[in-house]
Amino acid sequence: MENTDTTHLLYISYYWPPSGGPGVQRGLKFCKYLPQTGVQPTVLTVDENQAAYPLLDPSFAKEVPPGLQVHHTATSEPFEYYKKLSGKKEIPYSGFANQKAKDSLLDKVFKFVRGNLFIPDARVGWNKHAIKKADELLAGGKYKAILTTSPPHSTQLIGLKLKKKHKLPWIADLRDPWTNIYYYDQLYHTALAKRLDQRYERQVLEQADAILVTSEDTKRLFLNKPVKLNADKIHVIPNGYDEEDFTVLSTSPQDTFLITYTGTITESYNIDVFLKVIAHLMSVHNEINYKLRFVGKVSESMKQRIEKAGVQGITEFIPHVPHREAIRYLMESTVLLISTPEVAHGNVPVPAKLFEYLASNKPIVAIGPVHSDMDRIIDECGAGRLFHYTAYDLMLDHMTQWSKAWKINPNLDLPYINHSRFSRRALSAELAGLIKKLV
Repeated sequence: MENTDTTHLLYISYYWPPSGGPGVQRGLKFCKYLPQTGVQPTVLTVDENQAAYPLLDPSFAKEVPPGLQVHHTATSEPFEYYKKLSGKKEIPYSGFANQKAKDSLLDKVFKFVRGNLFIPDARVGWNKHAIKKADELLAGGKYKAILTTSPPHSTQLIGLKLKKKHKLPWIADLRDPWTNIYYYDQLYHTALAKRLDQRYERQVLEQADAILVTSEDTKRLFLNKPVKLNADKIHVIPNGYDEEDFTVLSTSPQDTFLITYTGTITESYNIDVFLKVIAHLMSVHNEINYKLRFVGKVSESMKQRIEKAGVQGITEFIPHVPHREAIRYLMESTVLLISTPEVAHGNVPVPAKLFEYLASNKPIVAIGPVHSDMDRIIDECGAGRLFHYTAYDLMLDHMTQWSKAWKINPNLDLPYINHSRFSRRALSAELAGLIKKLV
């Protein structure tokens, strides 16, 4: 029998199992742990047979909590036409990681169409179907709050419309920046398209009852926009890790200094200095068997940079794997590599994988803006060190020290990392507290 104090939440997300990626994990884990706090979510998502998922991870379907109500709707999207016209079998990844190093004329045409005819994004065709189903669900008065999560940021327009019609508290969860995402300029927006996109963004920021972001840096980015927005309306609830995912024991290789990167990486991720450091270490410490392993989507331009650095002979590329398998690769590593895209404004979200890196207790070498949120988190947790994209000498010294330590003991696992505040259970409790305040 259900507790009468239960608060019912309508959780609206385009990405849901069998889709893969960090956005799916965030929603899935919230829906796993929220019921323990007295908040019962119901999920509204797209029909998996009509959805345009860049990544698939069928293993996530096994993690959907028993008894969770999940409603699927149809959608109307252009991706089938895109695949037919382009001859490509894949949907574009975030940051276009699965695109060629240099755009062809046809690629530029598709990006222009995407950036100017589909605003905020090409999944906006789902909205009318989702709104119709949401209206049906909300008509009974059962739900006390609505949460929309994005990307795709078109999902936030669903919340905008439902807020106006049903007058319920609305939380907009913005997992990534909107008009400041690092690949935004690749979409060839016209001035008119940019203004329309910025207007949608402003309306969501101003009219949502609460905004969720995954980092303090993203919070500052939104507060610096010309919108009517109080700082106390934006709540930082980062991505995290699920303790139940880490049942695999650490098995650091004894004969190989193995550095692992998981996830997508494109030319926007400047790891050139790191590659230069590894090339130098190979020549100086030839008694050490160094190995680089990339698990996930690596753009062709990044592969070219790895080859140019002279480390392709020690590099292994493993395509996207199920989430649990990706964690196993983490636990079988010596050191973990993480980076953020290098952008002019220097403001990028904290990579979701950072928190699973922390949970692995492996030392982390990070590349990104100094004094960023990622830098602060790694430092506070004592989990490794972040280096600026150009910090060759500092990185070489650090990696040399690790190499010397490895020769004494090939297990460099850290004895303790203070990361419990980033557990999915703890973060879900934070979200539940916010929801209960709003209702």
